[in-house]
Amino acid sequence: MRMKHAFQPEELRYLSLLAKQYPTVQAAGTEIINLQTILNLPKGTEHFMSDIHGEHEAFLHILNCCSGEVKTKLDELYGSTLTRQEKDNLATLIYYPAEKLALVADEVSEMDEWYRLTLHRLVEVCRWVSVKHTRTKIRSCMPEGYEEIIDELLHIRSEDVGRQEHYEKIISSIIEIGQAGEVIEAICTVIKKMTVDHLHIVGDIFDRGPRADIVMDSLLSCHSVDIQWGNHDILWMGAASGSRTLVATVLSNSIHYNNLDVIETGYGISLRPLSIFANEVYKDSDIHRFSVKLTGEDASRFTEKDKLLSARMYKAITIILFKLEGQKLTRRPEFKMADRLLLDRIDYENKTVDIGGKIYPLEDCDFPTVDPADPYRLTAEEAQVIDQLTNSFRHSEKLQKHVRFLYSKGGLYKVHNGNLLFHGCIPMTADGQLLSFSIGGKERSGREFLDYAEKTARKAYYDKRGTPERQFGLDFLWWLWAGRNSPIFGRDRMTTFERRLIKDESSWSEPKNAYYTYYNDPAACEMLLKEFGLSSPHSRIINGHVPVKAGKGESPIKGGGRLIVIDGGFCRAYQSTSGIAGYTLIFTSRAMRIISHQPFASRRDAILNNHDIANESTIIEQMTQRMKVSETDEGQDLLIRVEELKRLLDAYRSGAVAENQ
Repeated sequence: MRMKHAFQPEELRYLSLLAKQYPTVQAAGTEIINLQTILNLPKGTEHFMSDIHGEHEAFLHILNCCSGEVKTKLDELYGSTLTRQEKDNLATLIYYPAEKLALVADEVSEMDEWYRLTLHRLVEVCRWVSVKHTRTKIRSCMPEGYEEIIDELLHIRSEDVGRQEHYEKIISSIIEIGQAGEVIEAICTVIKKMTVDHLHIVGDIFDRGPRADIVMDSLLSCHSVDIQWGNHDILWMGAASGSRTLVATVLSNSIHYNNLDVIETGYGISLRPLSIFANEVYKDSDIHRFSVKLTGEDASRFTEKDKLLSARMYKAITIILFKLEGQKLTRRPEFKMADRLLLDRIDYENKTVDIGGKIYPLEDCDFPTVDPADPYRLTAEEAQVIDQLTNSFRHSEKLQKHVRFLYSKGGLYKVHNGNLLFHGCIPMTADGQLLSFSIGGKERSGREFLDYAEKTARKAYYDKRGTPERQFGLDFLWWLWAGRNSPIFGRDRMTTFERRLIKDESSWSEPKNAYYTYYNDPAACEMLLKEFGLSSPHSRIINGHVPVKAGKGESPIKGGGRLIVIDGGFCRAYQSTSGIAGYTLIFTSRAMRIISHQPFASRRDAILNNHDIANESTIIEQMTQRMKVSETDEGQDLLIRVEELKRLLDAYRSGAVAENQ
């Protein structure tokens, strides 16, 4: 029997508020039983993805197949009772129900019979993947309007002879009224949601690939997701917040990689001001160092006129970028990056630049808008162009919606179920200590600095426009993108100037922070985990950002198994470096597995030919017994809730709080 204790006034106030949600002994008691049932269920499956870089087709396929988990469930359920082809057909239907249904309608003559068989199989699969979820949780994942039908199908057991006829009647009615396709799509949605309980995106949704906006749209519809900001995400967050420097950076990167669909089609931002300016001001300028990267169809589709315009635009926005970065570094000496002020170190007569005391010949110093006496000042025309473009970023409704989502669901790191997730690094010194920063007027390192950095990053978006706090937040977002040893950049310098203007590749070096040496050391990994309050031998760092050179034998598992790199390798530009299409991670109640992926052919090929992404799965840790919800962060919160409800029961029974019958 529970001991009854006196209630403090503050506790009574809280219990009185709780009583509005659970107004009777029966309501509170029922909720305690529900929560204790959930606590005893197996832990939900977590899916980790990173470095998507706008490759929407590959991302959506891996999201739909849950990194192979859907096929794993089909193999568990059907074993050898279905052929491989039948299971592949069923898997592709689950991934792409609308598209696959359209194909089947053209190929199958007896559609009613196909619908009947398919509905039976999908209901079986849905039951199979739902066994570790409560009925309430399953219903919450059902598309609106289909809750009653799917709930009824799932909970009429085939062995229940008395209700089997009722089950068949429901199936027949669905087919008869022409709703089979819609119900199939709805069940496929539930299957995917039940297969993966929670999605972690460990940074870099944007840049390189064609349509980051499509990736963001899909994340907005995910039932449970968190995001750890990557350097390319911060870049777009800063541009959307009104940083002219980061707008220029986004455009410079996008033009360089010929990746303008996301800007013009995805976000409705017109580049006409830049194209007009570039064609006028740079029409006679040397642009040979500013050729745009063209691959695939673009290489043959682009005319010489297109290439000329792209190179002029690229050079124009890059010079604007160099000026804006110089203004920022002059304004923020606390960033300690004065060595990156390079426009004022150009010797135009000899066509050289002094970088760190070494003289480099310049391939190009034909800069019609740069005044050597005041090199970081924008011309009136440049200021007008960048202001117009920044205004377009700030007023793109879709971009603002996506950036608000990044701020609401994201952060620089996350501690979740015993694991530490972040995109870049925890900056370290050469002797293996935490690197401290004096930005913000106080020395900070490790977790304290990341907390400060995240708070400051939010000021760029949420603080009042025009205030010093917001301006510092905007400048700080740029520092996170390119600053020396920034936790999401993790390098000593970003050598954009050198790569564009200097032929000597030794000047292009971007030395990595010492973290990338020490993350191979188990002791260093344990030190970093403890910095974030994690001391369990099962805790791990889940890290993105740097591609794993799997083709050269590099392993994604570092630090004696305490750190896992899951750079997704989605970006085709990186796949020649990595040798594969990167890694994802699955953490179930039974095991943690890393999955290596081969490049994705195309969505069309997957739908037409059932071609999945080839992958290999490696178990990192096998659980001795299934993890339960009670062992997770969610479980700890539920245990607290149970205790609060038990106190409410005591309050009801003692008369301290009155029931609302």
